[in-house]
Amino acid sequence: MKLKVLITLALLPLPFGACAAPPESSLRPSARAETGAPAPGAERQERRGLGLGRVLRPKQRGEGVRIFASKRQRAIRRGMVCGDPSIQGETVGRVPGKINGCGVNDAVRLRSVAGVTLSQRAVVDCGTAKALKTWVETGMKPALGQRGGGASQIRVAAHYACRTRNSKTGAKISEHGKGRAIDVAGIRLKDGSEINVLNHWGRGWRGRALKQMHARACGPFGTVLGPAADRYHRDHFHFDTARYRAGTYCR
Repeated sequence: MKLKVLITLALLPLPFGACAAPPESSLRPSARAETGAPAPGAERQERRGLGLGRVLRPKQRGEGVRIFASKRQRAIRRGMVCGDPSIQGETVGRVPGKINGCGVNDAVRLRSVAGVTLSQRAVVDCGTAKALKTWVETGMKPALGQRGGGASQIRVAAHYACRTRNSKTGAKISEHGKGRAIDVAGIRLKDGSEINVLNHWGRGWRGRALKQMHARACGPFGTVLGPAADRYHRDHFHFDTARYRAGTYCR
């Protein structure tokens, strides 16, 4: 009778919510280490090994740009003359003249003006340097536009020189002898081509650009001479900052 009761109890269903003993083998996924997946932090270490961890974040890139810009601004300030960062060169100071009437009180040696380099460093005073900058920005660059990529260099034919006008004996001292003049023979473009006064004056688009440059120099400079002035200026423009009662002298 007891055996029959025990058998009957064993065959009854389990009450709702009751659990059987869990099997020895779990149905959960095996540990990552057992399946070959990387351990926590391993991916980060691998990225560092490949150099990926050194990629600059946006904030760091922004800081790098600011540092570069700051260094560039300091370099520009170191190279500026006449109190203008777009006029680059070095201060010379007093330049004594070898003959009476020559010399410059506060000379500078120009390297570039308004982003355009000079073919040779030109010694002038600040008034002439500023006039040249005005001409480059309002005369030369607009006349060229984007032809050849724009201007890259001004070919300087003459700057300070202690001499008389046109080097004639007994003539008045040239404005070159006072640091107030600069002669421009041509312009080099960014594509390597050139426009020069001797070969291109009055010829094609280059000639038209040269005439526009010549006309727009009248105002920033007190004297503007070109190929139409005389035989001494067939191959260059003469610009100086001498002022006359009658106004600007342009030929």
